[in-house]
Amino acid sequence: MFEEDNKNNSLIVLKKYFGYNSFRKNQQEIINAILAEKDILCIMPTGGGKSICYQVPAMIFEGITVVISPLISLMKDQVDTLTNIGISAVYLNSTVSQSDQVQIMDGLRKGNYKLVYVSPERLESPQFLQFFRQLAIDLIAIDEAHCISQWGHDFRPSYAKIGQLIQQFSARPVIAAFTATATKAVLEDIQTRLTLHTPLTFLSGYERENLAFSVVKTGNKKNYVLDFLDRYRGESGIIYTATRKDVEELQYFLAKNGNNAVTYHGGMSENVRNKHQEAFIYDNAKLIIATNAFGMGIDKSNVRFVIHYQLPKSMEAYYQEAGRAGRDGEMSECLLLFTSKDVQTQKYLIEQSTQIERKDHEYSKLQAMVDYSHTTKCLQTFIVNYFGDDSEKECGKCSNCQTDLAETEITIDAQKIFSCIVRMKERFGVTLVAQVLKGSNNKRIKEMHLDQLTTYGLMKEKTEREINELIHLLIAEGYLGLTTGQYPTVHLTEKAVPVLKNAEKVFQKIRPIQKEMPIHSELFEQLRQLRKELAENEQLPPYIIFSDVTLKEMCKFYPQTKEEMLQIKGVGELKFAKYGGKFLQMIQSFLLENKEVVPAIQIQTTKPKTNEEQSYLTTVQLFKEGKMIEEIALERGLKLATIENHLIQGAIEGFELDWEKVLPKEYEQLINNVRAEIGGEKLKPIKESLPEEISYFQIKLALCK
Repeated sequence: MFEEDNKNNSLIVLKKYFGYNSFRKNQQEIINAILAEKDILCIMPTGGGKSICYQVPAMIFEGITVVISPLISLMKDQVDTLTNIGISAVYLNSTVSQSDQVQIMDGLRKGNYKLVYVSPERLESPQFLQFFRQLAIDLIAIDEAHCISQWGHDFRPSYAKIGQLIQQFSARPVIAAFTATATKAVLEDIQTRLTLHTPLTFLSGYERENLAFSVVKTGNKKNYVLDFLDRYRGESGIIYTATRKDVEELQYFLAKNGNNAVTYHGGMSENVRNKHQEAFIYDNAKLIIATNAFGMGIDKSNVRFVIHYQLPKSMEAYYQEAGRAGRDGEMSECLLLFTSKDVQTQKYLIEQSTQIERKDHEYSKLQAMVDYSHTTKCLQTFIVNYFGDDSEKECGKCSNCQTDLAETEITIDAQKIFSCIVRMKERFGVTLVAQVLKGSNNKRIKEMHLDQLTTYGLMKEKTEREINELIHLLIAEGYLGLTTGQYPTVHLTEKAVPVLKNAEKVFQKIRPIQKEMPIHSELFEQLRQLRKELAENEQLPPYIIFSDVTLKEMCKFYPQTKEEMLQIKGVGELKFAKYGGKFLQMIQSFLLENKEVVPAIQIQTTKPKTNEEQSYLTTVQLFKEGKMIEEIALERGLKLATIENHLIQGAIEGFELDWEKVLPKEYEQLINNVRAEIGGEKLKPIKESLPEEISYFQIKLALCK
């Protein structure tokens, strides 16, 4: 019964404040566990809805929820979003003045706030810890919890103070740790350092179904990026580069070719960085070029693509950065541009900035990224397998999953490579093996008498680069292994043995072309402009007003009343009160100007149906009883067009009715023939190609049937 009450309460909060009728995967179970006062450890992919999991319980608990968050920008975004939907939230960080801090802390003592966001660095102050001990805190939520682990990719020593905070409470709050990416070692480290009490672990899976991953190997990255941006013109995107110099050079090149972008890296002043980041978040700049200094905690939901201009240092870093695309659930693209030079850049960075005892660990992570760049298996599967998910399900969207790819057998080439490595006694790296197989006149090869091997020049018909690519493919597929370190040597694995014995074959896939950018409707652009104007007036990022997903639902369902608008995902009561009227007015104006537009389906409200209610089901029943449209309209006191729309909905729902009464078979055949001939989504061209006596209603009915 307690769990059922929690479920009902959490659904009420979800609908009232966030505008959703149901939870995503695992959200309800996580919330129930928190409300049952159990510690939890949650691994949920970026965009999976982690924040809902602690924000909903915060509204049900009597006391305060503390959210420990790594970046000021993230705190501000979250607090702005919560305040905008009527939830009392506040943050305490270095941007808050001393007088404001005193006021906020007084408000916390009085229970004026349900959520308070703090940075981990704030916990280093004994006075601050003492203040927190005085508060009625029910829940501590730790965002980006992988930062606690020394084995993670963003280890931050200040996170270690969180465990110290938890130990100081006489009445221990519930602890909920959240992260998007964590290996098994990182998860164990989080649990130990936070001293979680028999936590419930929730793994929502690492797969991001709305992301299409691709790896492209090109000698002209700049021109490739230009072509890519042409297909995503008007959309928001991030380009990550390895160095500050690359940021500036790429920005200059793109600007010369008509693509304006803001930049972000550690060499810029904090003021300029913040200005550029805000321009991007508020949709005043569609493109940002940045080093990995940018992005953690950025909650911008409508990023349609993320390009990695060079190879990142690890799979954890890559997936977190790529995961900033498509947080709203819409299809988005994650592109990695790869050259072998990128590997050397990352090795140089490891040598310059990594402690000796961690170098092997960092080289191992880098090799996983190299393997990712060469694998022919599903890229999404490769990623989730890296994080410990043994799923073999192919995503069907990445550059290795395209159905038109043909597999080419490369068994003989693989055998030549294996044989050469064996004859070189597994003592050398990829480059030298490729040079021997090519038959290079390299001085070093001759000095070591490697030109006398039987495998010397065995693949001379190929370029050295092609051989190098094949070796890396075989490493990525597990036939070959590499030692760790700056200069790794290549060796055979057990998987290569049956290939050498002709017991198994090896295949390679050909890379695909890129997809075309999706085209948005005219109404979507109008709603997006309205959202931008409202956001500028309130000095908020546009996605806080409504997400792209919400706008697209409006374009699909065309809500025309408050009840219908409240059924759109992301439209809660407060948001409707603040913005709903303006969006309804724009949708109604659009429909008046475009009478030929057909909504995908009509929205059904959650109110129970009654005999008196003006629903399409009542119209369908009367039509089924033999009444004509005009009679039904007169009986129900509704417009003829409303009754026609009810019948169209009936056709969509598949009701078996006597449609010939309103749509003669010869009309239906004519309509379908014209549609097949001219295509298109709008009805006006179809109407103009048909006899005048065929109405828009009959066209809509034929197409919906």
